[in-house]
Amino acid sequence: MNQEEDKKKEEIEELRKQLTFSFKNLWDPENEEEMQAIMDFNQDYKVALDRGKTEREFVDYAIELLEANGYRAYETDKPLAAGDRVYEAVHGKALVAAVIGTADPLDGFNLIGAHVDSPRLDLKPNPMYESDELTLLKTHYYGGIKKYQWAATPLALHGVVITRDGETISLSIGEEADDPVFTITDLLPHLGADQMKKTASQVIEGEELNVLAGSIPLPGGDDIKERFKLGVLKLLFDQYGFTERDLVTAEIEIVPATKARCVGFDRSMVGGYGQDDRVCAYTALKALIDADTPLKRTGLVILYDKEETGSGGITGARSQLFPSVQKRMVRSILGREPSAIELQDQIEKSTMLSSDVSNAFDPTFASVSDPKNNTYAGRGIAFFKYTGARGKGGTSDANAEYFNEVTRLLEANDVPWQTGELGKVDQGGGGTVAIYQSDLGMSVIDCGVPVLSMHSCFEITSKIDVYKTYEAYKVFLEKMRS
Repeated sequence: MNQEEDKKKEEIEELRKQLTFSFKNLWDPENEEEMQAIMDFNQDYKVALDRGKTEREFVDYAIELLEANGYRAYETDKPLAAGDRVYEAVHGKALVAAVIGTADPLDGFNLIGAHVDSPRLDLKPNPMYESDELTLLKTHYYGGIKKYQWAATPLALHGVVITRDGETISLSIGEEADDPVFTITDLLPHLGADQMKKTASQVIEGEELNVLAGSIPLPGGDDIKERFKLGVLKLLFDQYGFTERDLVTAEIEIVPATKARCVGFDRSMVGGYGQDDRVCAYTALKALIDADTPLKRTGLVILYDKEETGSGGITGARSQLFPSVQKRMVRSILGREPSAIELQDQIEKSTMLSSDVSNAFDPTFASVSDPKNNTYAGRGIAFFKYTGARGKGGTSDANAEYFNEVTRLLEANDVPWQTGELGKVDQGGGGTVAIYQSDLGMSVIDCGVPVLSMHSCFEITSKIDVYKTYEAYKVFLEKMRS
């Protein structure tokens, strides 16, 4: 090859760099300082997963973390000033945390919203029964699950029971090494010929998700009615002090009893239950806690409930409680009652990241994804201009101007990002809470951590994606429109 050909090749390569764009794997084992920071951050993240297996538990853990870092409960009758760190719990299952900025609050806030509920099993209103000398609990699954994944696996019981005298009893059974666990039985393969002919959605049906809870009867003889059920109820009353009537109004969730673990010989991934969407909740909280202060624009992190069932209810993203908290904080900062138009303008000037997980490309199931338009484990935070199902149904579809503004901000601060879609066009899709903030008039875009085995009992994330998402949220809170 002569010099002229060499020069031409160099020019083409330079043109390629100038005109094309791609997303790269971010692991750099030679950067020992960053490698250690990634591993340390994820050790703390695993603790958060284990401590917060339900929305209530995660909110309790978040408050503990916030208070350890100088946050206090928000009081509406007290003024807020730049630098104040406050939080407000929403019915124990959702949370708003804020760092007050120096700018005029009417110029808008920077918000990150994530959800802290995850697919699981809930006890039915009348859950306990006995059959053929076994005591079982009836359940109703919550969110999108593959029901067969929940059979023949160790399960834990978490929740709250309110007694007749108003006492709240918190339960967490199955997490400690000496705790009993629970399980849903499955049919042995020797007798499963008919079962194996069913479709995957019918191998275990909803009414077969019955949790094995005990098998020792109440002493006194065979003539005692429901003696196996009574044996379990007496144990619960003696140990915890509640009755079957108290179970009717309780909130009891059944979740996997496994702990969060490092995955792979190289420990490059985190495996655990509930990473959808507690991985985004944790990274957002840590970003708010660690953000360089003083912030110019007030930064808010909002943790929602009920996303897996459509974001309804008093603690879901559609609830007016969350914009109400934002409006009350504006009032506390201003020291006066803002007008309705001022509050609406404030929301319209606010910017938000709707933080929820995406599907990481899985080579084992590559046929459902467009490899050129899918997010990958190891390439950092994933942005989605739109989500929705098939014809973009149920999505907010962010404006090009806002998508560009956010990603250019990250690039200016050396934070990598990627983008894609949730599978092939006609395969399905998904929704997030972004649509509810956009309904308010707020600029919002979806983003989050790519996940393998999403909605399973053991979801997988790349540690570098978790860490880079934290970095992206921190930059957004510190510098967006500042």
